Amino acid sequence: MITQSLQKVFEIHVEELSTWEKRPHKHNFFEIVYIEKGSGFQCINDHEFEYKEGNVFLLPPLDCHSFKIKETTRFTFIRFTDHYFLNSDGKTDYNRWFEQISYIIAHYNKIPGDIISSESERQFIIQNIHMIYKESLNTDAYSKSIVSSILVTILEFLGRNIENKYIEQSNKTDGKFGEILRYINQNITDTEKLKIPILADKFNISKTYFSEYFKKNAQISLGDYIIKAKLRIVETKIKHTDLSLKEIAYQLNFTDSSHLSKSFKKSYGMSIRDFKNAAFTH
Repeated sequence: MITQSLQKVFEIHVEELSTWEKRPHKHNFFEIVYIEKGSGFQCINDHEFEYKEGNVFLLPPLDCHSFKIKETTRFTFIRFTDHYFLNSDGKTDYNRWFEQISYIIAHYNKIPGDIISSESERQFIIQNIHMIYKESLNTDAYSKSIVSSILVTILEFLGRNIENKYIEQSNKTDGKFGEILRYINQNITDTEKLKIPILADKFNISKTYFSEYFKKNAQISLGDYIIKAKLRIVETKIKHTDLSLKEIAYQLNFTDSSHLSKSFKKSYGMSIRDFKNAAFTH
């Protein structure tokens, strides 16, 4: 397996291809792929998803992917690392965006493929992708700031659509349960808001029944769900940020880095160091 690295912190390419000759590869960068025309199949982690004109995909780092082209396809690839934002002039708050959708990235494999449900949002995103390409050709003092701002706007829309798709799946068995998961994940670092009496009152469920209700729908207890949700974010931060273990533990309300390490090993069956090494070498 090839791990493809991005030499620049931001790149945008438009390519029209009739065959995909590149080998399946993993990334060390985020990638937005827009299908301007054509059709075929997108291959992600050994699964295939049909693509067509107008589709937009968000690919997190380290996903293995390639394309099988059925009809000649015009692709727009927007590739960027977290350092594109971290090294910016400060006008774009990447850290805020990353905190907002870090758990969405953690759930991404459950909802791969095109995830935009609103046609108006799709057109807005496509227009802004065209704008990024146009601005990327400029070299004036404003172009980088404009591109980074537009890019974050696109990511906000994609993040919301990913979240909504995930919640829709959770709502299939119980219309209220998906909203409970949304609330828990959006407040995952606020211990007070995740207490059973607070959750029960907010969602109008009996306090004595809430634990049973949650386990019935999630197949695990509330406490186990919360710790697993936190660890998925830990996994995301390990892969996509340069934060220390101590900083990650503090952000997610673990007692300390030792507590985090023990919880991670118990859940994943390996140390954080071994997990990190495996993620970047396979």
